[in-house]
Amino acid sequence: MEIRQYFALMWKWAWLIALCVLLAAGSAYVVSTRQPATYQATVTLLINQASSTTQDYNAILTGERLARTYAQMLTKRPVMEETARQLGLNISPEELAAKVKVNLVRDTQLITLQVVDEDPSVAMRVANKIPEVFSIQNEQMQLSRYSSSNENLQKQMEAVNLDIAAAEKTLESLKAASEPDQLEISRLTEQLLQYRTTYANLLRSYEEIRVAEAKTLDTVTVVEPADLPTAPVGPKTMTNTVLAGMVGAMLAVGVAFLVEYLDDTVKTDADVASFLGLPTLGGVVDLGENDGAAIAVEQPKSVAVEAYRALRTNIQFSSPDRPPRTLLVTSPLSEEGKTTTVANLGAVFARAGASTVIVDADLRKPRQHRVFKVDNRLGLTTMLVSEDITRMNGSLKESGIPNLKVLASGPRPPNPSELLSSERMEAMIAQLRKAADIVLLDTPPCLAVSDAAVLASKVDGILLVLEAGKTRREAAIRAKEALEQVGGRILGVVLTKIPRKRRGYGYYYYYPEYYHRGGDEQE
Repeated sequence: MEIRQYFALMWKWAWLIALCVLLAAGSAYVVSTRQPATYQATVTLLINQASSTTQDYNAILTGERLARTYAQMLTKRPVMEETARQLGLNISPEELAAKVKVNLVRDTQLITLQVVDEDPSVAMRVANKIPEVFSIQNEQMQLSRYSSSNENLQKQMEAVNLDIAAAEKTLESLKAASEPDQLEISRLTEQLLQYRTTYANLLRSYEEIRVAEAKTLDTVTVVEPADLPTAPVGPKTMTNTVLAGMVGAMLAVGVAFLVEYLDDTVKTDADVASFLGLPTLGGVVDLGENDGAAIAVEQPKSVAVEAYRALRTNIQFSSPDRPPRTLLVTSPLSEEGKTTTVANLGAVFARAGASTVIVDADLRKPRQHRVFKVDNRLGLTTMLVSEDITRMNGSLKESGIPNLKVLASGPRPPNPSELLSSERMEAMIAQLRKAADIVLLDTPPCLAVSDAAVLASKVDGILLVLEAGKTRREAAIRAKEALEQVGGRILGVVLTKIPRKRRGYGYYYYYPEYYHRGGDEQE
């Protein structure tokens, strides 16, 4: 489409564009002006990883990962519930969390916590309270790992204290006796020493646990507390209005292009008959991931292959008085399915018992050698420049399917059109016609280059491949006119890539179940 056509399209749909812009911008303006003003308070936090005393790369990664973890935990239900309770806010944890936004400062261990509220004082209080609540809960959670050990040690220390007190009391009573039992006094003195040693060991263990707690405690420090916001941050009436107007304009332009696109493509056999005056010989559903493959070879019993069998039958009956034996297959533009059509049509012809040769005459972007996995070093171009074109010299390759041979394109020449328009090419087609029942020529798109046009008059018939829902009517008409102007005989059209779920493409695109189970008599 040319630039002037784009402008014409815009002018045609100017009313829709203007209407969408006014509706979107007006709606955004009304909604924004009716929204209450909101204020934002921001607090900056530092995540301290107490267990790491080094600054190696792993420690930095661990610190950043810890910061991301804390950024998620800051808005969780326990923190929100305790914050609302302490501040006396009549609000659910979910509603409070919706007012909070936590961001990581890139390549640092800093976190910014932002709170948006209609009351600036509430925004400031919540922003400052959340880190306080989170720090307490986080410390309690980390200290809980050592709580059981501390409790056990305290109980043991209390028991040892009682033993020490009892031993000291007994020892004093023995010493105060008129006739002290020195043996018992010595035993109690030794036992008391053991109790005191045990208590000292327990006390040392208790202090070691407290030191371990301090070393492994990750903390959150407020670097910059939130201040009372004075200027509202929303609603952004002008920004919302402009953005909504732009979105409305883009939506209108998209709808306009969509309507024009849908109205300017060939989609059904009725479109083909109406705009081209040609019969539709076959229609092939969208093959999906099998597009570009010889599905008639790999899945000969599939329903999709039945479309190629129907196409083969329609070709045979398209001209009962002069059955076509040399067929040229082309399309207006690239990527419309002509190569796939040639490969699968050749396969179904061969499986029906017809001696078939596929000629890759697309010397610019050859693909048949990839489809059938044959060597491309010898092919059409090498035969055209050889001294005796009647000798194939191994150029015709076996495809792996009985009755089907492939003549690859050969090395890419600098002058494809000149080679294809030469008398040697005409003699080559005549030679292949003698060697096979059906000769299929895969040629480049006829609107892109003139290769198909120079071959059009040298064959019995032409198949024009159009992609359903994509090939534009203008391109299809120009392709038909280009081929007919050089004396080409167009047998009909093949519609490809028909959506599987879309209806209205003609009765021959839907096949009964027994077709899928059966197939050709020789297949």
